[in-house]
Amino acid sequence: MTSGSGGNGGVNGNGDGTGFFTSVADTAERLAATGYLPSTAVATTVFLADRLGKPLLVEGPAGVGKTELAKAVAELGAARLVRLQCYEGIDEARALYEWNHAKQLLRITAGRDEGWDRARDDIFGEEFLLTRPLLTAIRGEEPTVLLIDEMDKADIEVEALLLEVLSDFQVTVPELGTVTATRRPFVLLTSNATRELSEALRRRCLFLHLDYPDAELERRIVRLKVPGLDDTLAASLVRVVGALRAMELRKAPSVAETVDWARTLLALGADSLDETVVRETLGVILKHQDDIRKATQKLTLA
Repeated sequence: MTSGSGGNGGVNGNGDGTGFFTSVADTAERLAATGYLPSTAVATTVFLADRLGKPLLVEGPAGVGKTELAKAVAELGAARLVRLQCYEGIDEARALYEWNHAKQLLRITAGRDEGWDRARDDIFGEEFLLTRPLLTAIRGEEPTVLLIDEMDKADIEVEALLLEVLSDFQVTVPELGTVTATRRPFVLLTSNATRELSEALRRRCLFLHLDYPDAELERRIVRLKVPGLDDTLAASLVRVVGALRAMELRKAPSVAETVDWARTLLALGADSLDETVVRETLGVILKHQDDIRKATQKLTLA
C-alpha cells in the first residue's frame, strides 16, 4: 500500500514526528483514501502519534483492524513497512540482530595466520551482522513504519528489550556501539490483550483501543470493500454479524470475516440473507463447530 508522500518525515533525535499528516482532518481523509475508514478517535490518536513522534499502542480484540492501520499509514506515507511478528519465545536474535556465526567461523579459519586481534576486528563488522526488524527500522534512511504485531504474545523480557527503542529510538549493539535513528520510524504496536503489558512499555506510548465498529461504520466498510453488494443486503449482513458477536462464542467474527462473508454472498449471487444462505455459509465467519452449532440454534432472521 503506497501512495502520497512522507514529506519531511526525517528526524534527528529532537522529538519531531514523522511528518505524515498535517491535521486530524487530513489524517482521516488520507486513511480513508487507502480504504481504511477511521473514527474520529482513531484519526486523532494517529495524528498525535505522528506529530509527537510517539509510539502508538493499539489494543483490542483480534480482527478489528489494528494491523491494517499500520499498513494504511505505510501506504499513505509511501513508507517501508517493517514488521516484527511476536510469538512466545521470540528473543533478541529474532527481534534485534544476530551475528552470522558460520561466516565468522570461516573468516577466522581463513585468517588464522593473521592473529586473533585482526580477525576479531573483522568478524564484528557490517559484513557479518544480520539485522532483524528492530535494528532494520532504526537504521532505515527512508520513511519507515515499524509494526510490532501481537506484542502480548511475546515474553516480558522482550518488552525490556523494546524500552530503549521506544524511548530514544536507538539500540545498543555491544560490538558496534549505539545506533540512533537518523530518520525516526512511525512505530505501531498491537495487542489482543491476552496478557497485561508492563506499565513501563505503556508509559512510552500513546494508547488507542479499537473495538468492533458500530453497525453504520461496518456497513460503510463492507460497501467500500465489496462495492457490488446491494446496500440492503449489506445492512442485513452487518445486523446478523452484530447478533453473532452478542453471543458467547469462542471467536466472534472479525471485520475481515464480515467482508469475506459479503464477498461470499456476492459470489453466490444471493439477493437476500435467508435462513438457508446463512446456515450454508456460516463457516466463512465462524471457525469453530460449537460456535456454528450455537449460532444455528439461536440466530433468527426475522
